[in-house]
Amino acid sequence: MAPVSREAVDVPVADNSREACGRSVRLPLATITATVIIILAVFNLCFVQTCGTAGVADWCHANYSREQGLEGGLFYLPYSVYCCILSLIACGVFLRVSFELKVFFLTVASTAYYIIILSTKRELFVAYGHVLYAQTNNSWNCSSREDECILKWIGLVKHPQVMSCIYITLFLVTMLIISQQNESCFRQDFLLKYKNHTEQDEIETRENLNRLLLENVLPAHVAALFVGENKKNEDLYYKSYDCVCVMFASVPDFKEFYTECDINKEGLECLRLLNEIIADFDELLSKPKFSGVEKIKTIGSTYMAAAGLSGMPGQENNQDREKQHAQIGNMVEFAIALIGKLDGINRHSFNSFRLRVGINHGPVIAGVIGARKPQYDIWGNTVNVASRMESTGELGKIQVTEETSGVLQKLGYSCECRGFINVKGKGELKTFFVCTDMSKQQGMGLS
Repeated sequence: MAPVSREAVDVPVADNSREACGRSVRLPLATITATVIIILAVFNLCFVQTCGTAGVADWCHANYSREQGLEGGLFYLPYSVYCCILSLIACGVFLRVSFELKVFFLTVASTAYYIIILSTKRELFVAYGHVLYAQTNNSWNCSSREDECILKWIGLVKHPQVMSCIYITLFLVTMLIISQQNESCFRQDFLLKYKNHTEQDEIETRENLNRLLLENVLPAHVAALFVGENKKNEDLYYKSYDCVCVMFASVPDFKEFYTECDINKEGLECLRLLNEIIADFDELLSKPKFSGVEKIKTIGSTYMAAAGLSGMPGQENNQDREKQHAQIGNMVEFAIALIGKLDGINRHSFNSFRLRVGINHGPVIAGVIGARKPQYDIWGNTVNVASRMESTGELGKIQVTEETSGVLQKLGYSCECRGFINVKGKGELKTFFVCTDMSKQQGMGLS
């Protein structure tokens, strides 16, 4: 498992601290805002003139018309009630706080408005009701029970105090319902965003895992073409290369070593040793020096690899040709490293396995076969000849063709002519053995 970076751990902590800081600032600011809105709604009532000490009876016996009464300060009473309703709307709809805090603000505001309408500024609303429903030809006898007289005459529902409280109560209930619905919508929206974020992280993790698995099956430059693409089963990926170095390395002694008996758990211990050998061979591919070498596949105890597949196909200029020839020398060094790895395994396992290597270079066709279980492979006469170089070679030696030997000698390697050998399907071919001792002296730096 890859270690978790410190940045990956600090990011959530920083986000939580910023969120807590924002919450500590947002709550006092919301409280101050709600308080200012609630106070400003009834601020104008402080400047409306009252009836004085004469009481409502003076308004009853006075012969005031509706127009005369509304010309005074009583004209602003309905607008004060409307401002109270607007303050409830502002706190219920636009204030972004929790539902419980909204209920507290709305309840406190409504209670304050009830006290102002029914107690503190009661005489204003009673006088406004008298002026609003006064008639020119009628006078009232309300000396001691003015409120009852007005209520009986205009009706309870039409009384400004009662109607104001009813309006405020209706909007209070409406704002509570809207606030509860908004709270539910906000919570659902948060859960959906969290779910989408979690699913997106899972998708990214799955894509990264699929890409890693695909890169273990296919070369990196080929896997990049398959990631994120919906390829159909009939889609074919292939590339033609002019110069690719192909190597076959086998352990012929393993066939005689493999037996199925009770001592080695029916061949399980033999397979365990083969897996250790192949795993050590694969470990060499992770070195930067052998980054241009691609493992193609293993066939039994035979290891197949190629160099020069990561470049662009069809390159013909001299500079690219030199790079392609350098890959041949790199493949020889890789084969020498395989021999050294196998010698180390022999010392630890008390075996005497020896590697037989065949190398050839030339044009090949590389492609991917299959869609659900893709298999990357290379084909061509170059591959067949490289396989014959391995099968007709000798233990502990690297056999190459005459053309490959010429390139290696230009790179400074020493090759020993073996002579002509009969190669199945090719007739007589002149082959060479690479002098591995001389190659080790080239100072290519195997660790």
